Amino acid sequence: MANSQAVKKEVEEFMTGLHNRNPYEPEFHQAVQELVETVMPYYLDHQQYRRWRILERMTEPDRVIMFRVTWSDDDGEIRANKAWRVQFNNAIGPYKGGMRFHPSVTLSVLKFLGFEQCFKNALTGLPMGGAKGGSNFNPKGRSDVEIMRFCHSLMTELFRHIGESRDVPAGDIGVGAREIGYMFGQYKRLENNFVGVLTGKGLEFGGSLIRKEATGYGTVYFAQNMLNHIGDSVEGKDVVISGSGNVATYAVEKVLHYGGKPLTLSDSGGSIYDPDGIDEEKLEFIKDIKEVRRGRISEYTDKYSTAKYLEGKRPWGVKCDIALPCATQNELDLDAAKELVSNGVKLVAEGANMPSTLDAVHHFLGNNVLFGPAKAANAGGVACSGLEQSQNSLRISWSAEEVDQRLQDIMKGIHSKCVKFGEGGENVNYVQGANIAGFEKIAAAMTSYGVT
Repeated sequence: MANSQAVKKEVEEFMTGLHNRNPYEPEFHQAVQELVETVMPYYLDHQQYRRWRILERMTEPDRVIMFRVTWSDDDGEIRANKAWRVQFNNAIGPYKGGMRFHPSVTLSVLKFLGFEQCFKNALTGLPMGGAKGGSNFNPKGRSDVEIMRFCHSLMTELFRHIGESRDVPAGDIGVGAREIGYMFGQYKRLENNFVGVLTGKGLEFGGSLIRKEATGYGTVYFAQNMLNHIGDSVEGKDVVISGSGNVATYAVEKVLHYGGKPLTLSDSGGSIYDPDGIDEEKLEFIKDIKEVRRGRISEYTDKYSTAKYLEGKRPWGVKCDIALPCATQNELDLDAAKELVSNGVKLVAEGANMPSTLDAVHHFLGNNVLFGPAKAANAGGVACSGLEQSQNSLRISWSAEEVDQRLQDIMKGIHSKCVKFGEGGENVNYVQGANIAGFEKIAAAMTSYGVT
């Protein structure tokens, strides 16, 4: 095993080179730094990977496709947005990863997401490479027809770069069943071919049961496995959750199933804290607010007077046993991590993509908090997408119970891989375990191909 000073020097030199090759991409730098810090000792001890420059090759995407999307709004005004598809690595299967529509989308964000996706997909055990795409288009406030025009225009360019054995996009922030339907319809029209080229489709045209619930369920399944490993469980635990989209709400649902007590949810305006707990009835009210009426989470306190609305705040100041960040990247910083630790948090599992800053991750690990990184704990969504691909290829549909059982088995398998490479015993470093397990699978495949 390489000594710590040698490892630190190698990490610094590697990251300097990466910064020079990829300037002004902070999100991408953060994602690579988090992986390289834990993988470098393993990399230095495996001469075959060093000889083939696997780490250098793995941190550069196979290709980046950038294009303009032109569309007209309801007033007849011509609009133009930027869009990208980052096809990062297809060593173990066709590219797989979501499309994100949000004003915050940049090349750096998509490269970080695509990079993370490679390892997340590898951990599932399914034959999927890593990719990510999206646009700085904002669907909020747009009519259905405007969104349809945008999706059709985007797919008119994107279709030539994707395919069921080449690249299979899915949904992400701003891209739900509606947007997937519009994009799939345009792909089908352009290619005159009905294949499973997108996942997250409606059940009427090839979608999978449990897909909507999968990321939230998967995060809690992973947390339950982490606790089971030390002879504990979610039952009886106070749980703080951020976000109020699919990931967060279905995480609440599964926490309730396991006998835990969800205390919070949030949106961009602030957080709700219900000391009595968010039960099934309250959860249905939240889903009505967010999914049907497109309202604000603050409306919860109008109906449930014992709850508090924490305006402009995230929920990390609420005392809890378990924290599940399920909103967006870098929502949980060092100050929040310190507050959670001082309040006695036992476990943090990331339901969103890279929601914790690197300083926050270090603080959790340094204080013996069980920490489930996104590439492991957040993998339920893409796992179910992979199961949708399988169903499409077989021309069959599995029941909700079958899909859910397969999802549970996949999350259990991911946990086992993390334990194997995370030093073992009760004090498992899940960041190290997830990173090395994902790296090893991709690296072995890349080495087999030679210089490609």
